[in-house]
Amino acid sequence: MHVMDLQRDANRQISDLKFKLAKSEQEITALEQNVIRLESQVSRYKSAAENAEKIEDELKAEKRKLQRELRCALDKTEELEVSNGHLVKRLEKMKANRSALLSQQ
Repeated sequence: MHVMDLQRDANRQISDLKFKLAKSEQEITALEQNVIRLESQVSRYKSAAENAEKIEDELKAEKRKLQRELRCALDKTEELEVSNGHLVKRLEKMKANRSALLSQQ
């Protein structure tokens, strides 16, 4: 009788352990699938980050180019304003000389 009780206890423990093993194997499978999914996400995010860095570098280069062009345009504008100022002064002198010549006649 005692042996039968021990046998039943052993069978129950074996059943419990088989159930726990099956449940653990299911969890392992689920976790492995999660790992695969997360690795795929990491790969996509890494690719997106690399692409974003490439675009950022291109934008920085374009910004430097535009800033150079702006400086050149501002320098040219200043040069033309100075030249215009000299030409306006020359025109005023010419008008003054013409008025003086006309008033002498």
